[in-house]
Amino acid sequence: MAKKLAIIASKGTLDGAYPPFLLASTAAALGFEAKIFFTFYGLQLLNKELKLKVSPLGNPAMPMPVPVPSIVQIIPGLEGFATWMMKRKLKKKGVASVEELRDICLESGVELIACQMTVDLFDFKHEDFIDGISSGGAATFLEFASDADITLYI
Repeated sequence: MAKKLAIIASKGTLDGAYPPFLLASTAAALGFEAKIFFTFYGLQLLNKELKLKVSPLGNPAMPMPVPVPSIVQIIPGLEGFATWMMKRKLKKKGVASVEELRDICLESGVELIACQMTVDLFDFKHEDFIDGISSGGAATFLEFASDADITLYI
């Protein structure tokens, strides 16, 4: 019987997108049954068109080329610069894009579950999401997670 990995993805940022997809695709490659439950802002990761950003505001661990005081982090355009800088670094280091990792997950049999309550709450349309995902409520996911070997909240 395969080990099981259950992940709850609740962040819709560029830096928040990598952990669930990296962990789930790696788990699938190792023979795990893996499912990711996308809820609240994490649901953004299932959109056909990703517009993910990274913000240095409230993210003290984010390495910046020079120390940036907290008050400076609210300057308009800094979020765009931080996003550009992160995407550039990811590409330079040969890290797969979020879209590529998402496709790898689907190709590897990772189940991507859109939280139906969040879909309804934020008036999302299923046609806005990529193909190959499922939808379900917390009870559906918890049935799987209750039997999982590893459960992560990201």
